[in-house]
Amino acid sequence: MRKPKLYVVALFAAVLALLVAGCGGDDDEGDEGGGEEVSGSAELSGVWTGEEAKSFNAVLDGFTEQNPDVDVKYRPVGDEIPTVLATSVEGGNPPDLAAVPQPGLVEEFVDKGALQPLDFVEDDLNENYNPGAIDIATFDGKVYGFLFKAANKSTIWYNVPLFEQAGVQPPDDFDQFLANAKTLQQSGTKAYSIGVDAGWPMTDLFENIYLRQAGADKYDQLAKHEIPWTDQSVKDALETMAEVVGDSGNIVGGTSQALETDFPTSVQNAFKEDPEGAQVLEGDFVAGEITASTPAQPGTDFDVFDFPSIDGSEPAVVGGGDTIIMFDDTPASEALVTYLASAEAHEIWAGRGGFSSANTSLDESSYPDEITARTATAIAEADTFRFDMSDLQPAAFGATVGQGMWKDLTDFMADPDDVDGTAAQLEKDAKDAYK
Repeated sequence: MRKPKLYVVALFAAVLALLVAGCGGDDDEGDEGGGEEVSGSAELSGVWTGEEAKSFNAVLDGFTEQNPDVDVKYRPVGDEIPTVLATSVEGGNPPDLAAVPQPGLVEEFVDKGALQPLDFVEDDLNENYNPGAIDIATFDGKVYGFLFKAANKSTIWYNVPLFEQAGVQPPDDFDQFLANAKTLQQSGTKAYSIGVDAGWPMTDLFENIYLRQAGADKYDQLAKHEIPWTDQSVKDALETMAEVVGDSGNIVGGTSQALETDFPTSVQNAFKEDPEGAQVLEGDFVAGEITASTPAQPGTDFDVFDFPSIDGSEPAVVGGGDTIIMFDDTPASEALVTYLASAEAHEIWAGRGGFSSANTSLDESSYPDEITARTATAIAEADTFRFDMSDLQPAAFGATVGQGMWKDLTDFMADPDDVDGTAAQLEKDAKDAYK
């Protein structure tokens, strides 16, 4: 897939005009962009609720301004979206469009013949998106979706005063990262604040280490279970991971407390008025948790650095997010997909906060602050972008509380010396899920 180039916004008008022409609309050249010539309705079901739903509805308001004859509705479903969509597809009444968090679910619907390819906007996607944001929904050479709302999971958030107190700077590589942890401990603070009661922070940590240490090709092979979890590359990554999770005396509350701590509490422990730890090893959504639950201020009290290079590895981003897919191919659906793929749509949500985009043509100034812009643009600019591996797996193995990757890597934190046993258990659980 060719590398992204700068987006030509004028193509949006041309695409809509072609859509209208193909659907028998009139050719009134006085209509700028042709948006008002598209009519009909489009319903989109998605995972976003609460404030996220309000932000997405603001995006839809922008679409409606350009397409006043399209009745567009958003149905917030939340975490139940896999079940809701599966039921509606089985009943023959799916929504026109959906936003789903798991690429594995997209593939499932493709296998059932339920999704329509996005060939009408494929050129725009190839021009303006990081290839990884399209590859996650490309099957048999056809594009069935694209990453709309992204998350950069390759970030480490740190307490600025505690770093200054210890005299350390954001590290250049993983060796320096580990050295900083020892210096932080010597200065009187724990280096790590970790909360793994649900397990997913451990999968994120493993995936970041594995991508940098084993490389993108191995990452892809492991994600598809083309190599076993007993492969030496997995064991090497677990040994590296143990250098962090096995440092119990340098974790807030030690291993036992971390295993019972939820993610929000782990963030609060590092950034409250009397902090107990100096770093949180998690994605860009940490910033929202910091500002929502603590008095910490960006730049002054907290900042962020990229997950460090391992053994000279090139920059890479492990990400997550929500993919736009289409069940019903209508003029209204195509117009909405085209709009959602545009930088204009992304700019609306980016300006409201809590949003990262893989669209390379979105201007960095669209984000509300410098820290958000830095973590968000890393997704669009990454030479190597890979989706969260646990979300690429069958649900029984990849993203379910109390089983599969979540449980096995949580158990590894409790016993970080058992590299071989952990690898064997991961392979056993993967085989069971892939039957």
